[in-house]
Amino acid sequence: MTTAGSGRPARKPARVRPYSLTGGRTRSGHVLLVETFVASLESPDGPLDPAPSGLNARMMPEIRAIIELCDRMRSVAEVSAMLKIPLGVVRVLLSDLADQGKIRVYGTGRGPGQPDRALLERVLSGLRRL
Repeated sequence: MTTAGSGRPARKPARVRPYSLTGGRTRSGHVLLVETFVASLESPDGPLDPAPSGLNARMMPEIRAIIELCDRMRSVAEVSAMLKIPLGVVRVLLSDLADQGKIRVYGTGRGPGQPDRALLERVLSGLRRL
């Protein structure tokens, strides 16, 4: 495919590199395991304002997508998979959103200590099916 009259191939739109979404950060302030649950505390446009304005109008599309997706409780792994954003990037973005009061981090429903064997077996089974 060429651009009209130029004879050069048409370019695909540039994709944003995942690390640029986090400003190059790889660590988050919250412990967000793959099975940690998160949920939005507000809509992407704010709690009461249905029309985007001000800061909400300039919100990154990825952040808006995370807030919309988390309108119901989701695991960190689900958010990553459904939005096709690397897990490390999602962890940093979710941590930022939690710090801003836009999402709540619920944890895994288990206390500290040994991981749940049934959960590990489900994860292993899912990986084998891939």
